[in-house]
Amino acid sequence: MTAALPLDQTPNRLRRFACMMYEAVLLFGVVFLASYLMDTLTQSRSGMDLRGLRQAWLFLVIGAYFVICWRRRGQTLPMQTWNIRLVDRDGNTPGTARLILRYVLAWPLVLAGAALVWAASSLTGWRSMDMFIVAAPFTIFVWSWFDPDGQFLHDRLLGTRLRNAPPRPRRR
Repeated sequence: MTAALPLDQTPNRLRRFACMMYEAVLLFGVVFLASYLMDTLTQSRSGMDLRGLRQAWLFLVIGAYFVICWRRRGQTLPMQTWNIRLVDRDGNTPGTARLILRYVLAWPLVLAGAALVWAASSLTGWRSMDMFIVAAPFTIFVWSWFDPDGQFLHDRLLGTRLRNAPPRPRRR
């Protein structure tokens, strides 16, 4: 039997990291299906065709995935698995406008990490440094090391937070 999680506390970084890895696996499927739909509708033959449109489309699709999941129960499937829930200051599921803003505000640190990788690669001339782009999403954790509650920057700005959630009862 596992020990009960303190429900009023922020999940530790390791659990949030594991949840993020699981989320990446699911997002692979979401991105694949959205890209397939776009390629079918536009008859594009390469991922580089209509690149700007593709990026905007994927940004919207991924955003819709997160906002819809967060709006229903404050959890995506990986968050349910890792017993993590998104709540507002009152412990309720945040409203749709706040969830959309949360999604948008999660991107600046990630894009800053990607810019650092690009700058390092460009300045050194070592194209192999581009492989470090896989670390860019983890720059979202940087603020949590300085935040007194270990929250992400976008959560701190919006008054939302990740909390331990009670495990869902098993069905018989």
